[in-house]
Amino acid sequence: MKFQNSAILAMVAGLTVTAAAVQAADVPQSADEWFAAGRNAVQQNKFVNPLLNLARAKNVILFVGDGMGVSTVTAARILDGQLKGIDGEYNRLSFEKLPYTALSVTASANQQTSDSAPTATAMVAGIKTNDGAISVDQGIQRFEPSADVTAAHSVRTIMERAEQRGMSTGVVTTARLTHATPAVNYAHISNRDWEDNAGLPVGATVKDIARQLIEFPYGNGLEVALGGGRSYFMPKDLANFPDPEYATQTGRRTDGRNLTAEWTANFPNAAYVWNKAQFDAVNPVTTDHLLGLFERSHMRYETDRALDAGGEPSLAEMTEKAIKVLKKNRRGFYLMVEAGRIDHGHHAGNAHRALTDTIALAEAVEAAKRLTDDEDTLIIVTADHSHVMTLAGYPSRGNDILGKAAVNGVNQKDSLNLPYTTLSYANGPGFTRDLTGAGIRKVFNPATEGTLPAVYVGTAPRPDLSGVNTSDPVYLQEATVPMASETHAGEEVAIYAEGPRAYLFRGTLEQNVIYHVMADALGM
Repeated sequence: MKFQNSAILAMVAGLTVTAAAVQAADVPQSADEWFAAGRNAVQQNKFVNPLLNLARAKNVILFVGDGMGVSTVTAARILDGQLKGIDGEYNRLSFEKLPYTALSVTASANQQTSDSAPTATAMVAGIKTNDGAISVDQGIQRFEPSADVTAAHSVRTIMERAEQRGMSTGVVTTARLTHATPAVNYAHISNRDWEDNAGLPVGATVKDIARQLIEFPYGNGLEVALGGGRSYFMPKDLANFPDPEYATQTGRRTDGRNLTAEWTANFPNAAYVWNKAQFDAVNPVTTDHLLGLFERSHMRYETDRALDAGGEPSLAEMTEKAIKVLKKNRRGFYLMVEAGRIDHGHHAGNAHRALTDTIALAEAVEAAKRLTDDEDTLIIVTADHSHVMTLAGYPSRGNDILGKAAVNGVNQKDSLNLPYTTLSYANGPGFTRDLTGAGIRKVFNPATEGTLPAVYVGTAPRPDLSGVNTSDPVYLQEATVPMASETHAGEEVAIYAEGPRAYLFRGTLEQNVIYHVMADALGM
């Protein structure tokens, strides 16, 4: 927070000397230091400048950690610290340091535990809607094929309103650009799965999601769109349009349209890139419209990003490039940044990938803070929903968060006298026995992003993990209920915020309030 009043700044500096000394030691080591750290945290909060937060925002950046529940934040915070060789429990991710927090109720209009379409719609359109719905109200039928009916039920998004007032806009994601969370910004459709024209029902007049991005009718169109999903924009024509990264693969579209070529034709000073070298070569000063599609489907997990044949930019690098393109507009910008693969790591029952992608999100937030000013930029970090991962047992402070629950190096045992991990899932593919009674333990396969069984010897209801490296990135944490894909969870998720009107985030809020705070901050 930047203080404009030098007297207040001096007062804060005097009050926080002890806190600074404590931070230098990484973590308090005595009762006196813990007491001083707590007292100084309160003193610092007293001098958050309230006048600064009453201003209007010029820019808004909405960060969405897809599936980033509170347990995910806690575990990622600890892992991040442990990877850095510091106290993980005392560590804080960049967005946890933002001065305002609240809780977001993620239940949708028809679901107790929601999927990403209605939850993301709530954040960018200000309403609650139904399962699978992309920026349309709850009155529409799930598989409505009519463009006219869809238009009648469509709700205006914050991106559309921003473009209408001359602002620049963008969306960045590690998932497909046509996936639910990024799509809610620019598309209106009853079924989130209609990402390309080949998926539409026969006779449908509604436009597919990829086409809606390219034909976005507001303002001068999106300035930045970076993520995965290349095959949804390319024609299904191997002879003439092979995928540039995978020569034996092609696009999915059956209408013959190459939407990537249409992007560059639609806009002056436009660029389309599909690999890291091309992305790095983009000059944000001279590029006004940037489309990047770095994978046929979702981008790689952060853990696997270096394995990509064409190379992929990190979430932080995409965020930085997007801001540099967007901030040229004197009227300001709106940007959504989604860490989409946190969700996929959890669905696979693979905590390592979910947590390392959460850390990558924190790095993207840090990059955004470096490039913006909290006097005119509202930054919000939240999640669309949670997942059923838990932290359990009584491990000692500093115990490997991905390891077995241990006290002073001694593994704790369950009622079967077997060790167990700190992290586990209430359901998912990590269930340790198949239905025939043969014991199995599943592992993650980075090549296929699927799971493989690994048979273990024994008849116990659980495997003996004594000789298993549960910190290995391919390990799937155990699950109580057997399911092919782990599910979302229904509890509240956190909101972290900084900048103009950020103080409006307090208490427990319905998720659609996020839109209304952004609109209020922008003076809409």
